[in-house]
Amino acid sequence: MTAAAGTAGRPLKVAVLGGGPGGLYAAALLKRLDPDREITVWERNAPDDTFGFGVVLSDETLGGIEHADPVIYRALQAEFVRWDDIDIVHRGRTLTSGGHGFAALGRRRLLAVLHERCRSLGVRLVFRTEAPPAAELARDHDLVIAADGVHSTTRTAHADVFRPQLTTHRCRYIWLSTDFALDAFRFEIADTGHGIAQLHAYPYARPKTGRPDASDEGASTVIVEMREEVWRANGLDALDERASAAWCAELFAQTLRGRPLRTNNSAWIAFRTVVNERWSHGRIVLLGDAAHTAHFSIGSGTKLAVEDALALAACLREAPTLPDALAAYEAERRPVVASTQRAARASLAWFEELATYADQPPHQFAFNLLTRSRRVTHDNLRLRDAEFTDAVAAEAGIPDGTPPMFTPFRLRGLTLRNRVVVSPMDMYAADSAGTPGDFHLVHLGARALGGAGLVMTEMVCVSPEGRITPACTGLYAPEHERAWRRITDFVHGQAPGTALGVQLGHSGRKGSTRRMWEGIDQPLPDGNWPVLAASPLPYRPGVNQIPHALTAAELGAVRDQFVSSAARAARAGFDLLELHCAHGYLLSGFLSPLTNQRTDAYGGCLEGRLRFPLEVFDAVRERWPDDRPMTVRISATDWAEGGTTPEDAVAIAAAFAEHGADAIDVSTGQVVPHERPDFGRSYQTPFADRIRNTLGIPVIAVGAISSWDDVNSLILAGRTDLCALARPHLYDPHWTLHAAAEQGYAGPGAPWPPSYQAGSRTPPTGRTDAPKPRLTLH
Repeated sequence: MTAAAGTAGRPLKVAVLGGGPGGLYAAALLKRLDPDREITVWERNAPDDTFGFGVVLSDETLGGIEHADPVIYRALQAEFVRWDDIDIVHRGRTLTSGGHGFAALGRRRLLAVLHERCRSLGVRLVFRTEAPPAAELARDHDLVIAADGVHSTTRTAHADVFRPQLTTHRCRYIWLSTDFALDAFRFEIADTGHGIAQLHAYPYARPKTGRPDASDEGASTVIVEMREEVWRANGLDALDERASAAWCAELFAQTLRGRPLRTNNSAWIAFRTVVNERWSHGRIVLLGDAAHTAHFSIGSGTKLAVEDALALAACLREAPTLPDALAAYEAERRPVVASTQRAARASLAWFEELATYADQPPHQFAFNLLTRSRRVTHDNLRLRDAEFTDAVAAEAGIPDGTPPMFTPFRLRGLTLRNRVVVSPMDMYAADSAGTPGDFHLVHLGARALGGAGLVMTEMVCVSPEGRITPACTGLYAPEHERAWRRITDFVHGQAPGTALGVQLGHSGRKGSTRRMWEGIDQPLPDGNWPVLAASPLPYRPGVNQIPHALTAAELGAVRDQFVSSAARAARAGFDLLELHCAHGYLLSGFLSPLTNQRTDAYGGCLEGRLRFPLEVFDAVRERWPDDRPMTVRISATDWAEGGTTPEDAVAIAAAFAEHGADAIDVSTGQVVPHERPDFGRSYQTPFADRIRNTLGIPVIAVGAISSWDDVNSLILAGRTDLCALARPHLYDPHWTLHAAAEQGYAGPGAPWPPSYQAGSRTPPTGRTDAPKPRLTLH
């Protein structure tokens, strides 16, 4: 395989738009790999013009730089300020977590190193000049690298091809600097009188030492951030650059030792997330902030740009043609960038909602902050600083040696021995009459024996027409009650201490369909029954039935079906009842404005859309035994424009809590087929977090929580009270017990059934290490 080359096999002629770190590093690498390449970098500003102050790079990024260009690495290494600690100031108290490892240097110095390297290699640098448009350059260049930043004119000019999505967020922030080096990365909150402001600060220049006249004490980047409404309420929208810096210096005077803050074209800006559907167009390719952005709170902007440059240079070297190289570059980088952007969105959302966490206990607040992006977890934070994580656990009252997931939790008269829930999962395994059989006995029994604190049934339907498929279970006939009683008796007898919960629901417009593996949401080939909904809107127009819109009288009949099923569930011995108001089923269809277009008292505003679900809840709660808890599952967002918003979800949760719900089970989506979920690890947990910390009510988090480390992290940070896991329990019915064994825990939160006690230790495996030689001969 030969490297991608220019026309007729000659070396590439390359134009780089933008003289930031990503563009300069790409130019240097491409020239170093082939000195015959003709490379020009266009930068409209002067060589020493830059915005911001310090740049943070990870050890991983530095390792890539070291291998690709040791000259640049050595020059940067001489400048780095390194530190391990993070100081978190909460209500006047400073907590320190160590073992993190950062490296930073001044942005001007970084650019100077890259300028020098580019010149030594023969790269042409053009400053103080606007570059010609990328399309024009592409006529006589083989490759145009658009590294022209977050406001990329190249991306805008070719928006029809790149198809960018730009999201502006809810905080304002300003980049400043102070003339001394902090001892650690520092995070601090301050009450402005109109809301909370936060400071992010880190050293980027070491103080000079060993000289009689040494007055240089180093330097630190200082970023001040706050919600837009807080920024306006403090009058900062009316202050100029100098006045804004003075205001920030006064607010954080103690941390800044009473010193002023320096500016550098500093302005209050709102962060913008950039996502592009494509990164290349013919000979033009996007790099760095032009292609993607990630919030500064995870220190990723320069890192991503430099790593883009490394990948692009490698792909141009390895691929036979330019189109192959650009396709390989995007294929390699897109998953990495998507993962980073998910972490960055979680981090920036945490800071946007900072006020909801400000009253947490100090150690929990600090732990919550450190784990906000979900990249740092309880387990790896414990590896970095066990003393810190032990202090967090001690403050929370967790006994020594007990992982947070194995602490008990009380809901009304029910005490769960741990925080693990087997999430409701439709099995589609009932007989044609809706009766659960041996499959459900084995399925639920196995998960109960597996150690979870609470095992939930699938959605159990309250009427024949309320089924999703003909194979869904019900609780509307005497034989259903008897069959479920057989299962609850088994669980309570053979897995004492495990609670069994029933989820009651009605399929609504998503009913009368095939089993999932036969065609999800597809109508039955024959034998369909009429479906019901809040409004006559089919789930998929032209595919699914047009549902019958329930009349006021018919609503009462459906409510009574829920009540009757709840009475059967109580007699069948269930410990907890959950009302299913999520995923586009009947009650969920009333809550979402996308599926409820009624004009009567059960539609319109959120209060109207809540009316019927609350009537059902009240009626069921009255019939359900008073000492047994009731929860409600909701979809906290529809992932679709015009649908339920996170703010709506908080109001919905508050309404159910006011009516007596003991916890809110917070899921998302599945309401409309055109949804666009933001999938990723623990991607739904921020919605549960927001409800819990806004309203102070118990929540169950669900959604791609896959490891015991995630569960421990979420519980200890105070983002949820319980964690519901689905697929992990399909993979391993004994997931909870194995989590205990892997953590060396053998306490009351995860007792092994006596019959399984011999399996409570990890089985030995074959030897994997070869015997070492006794002698070494030279």
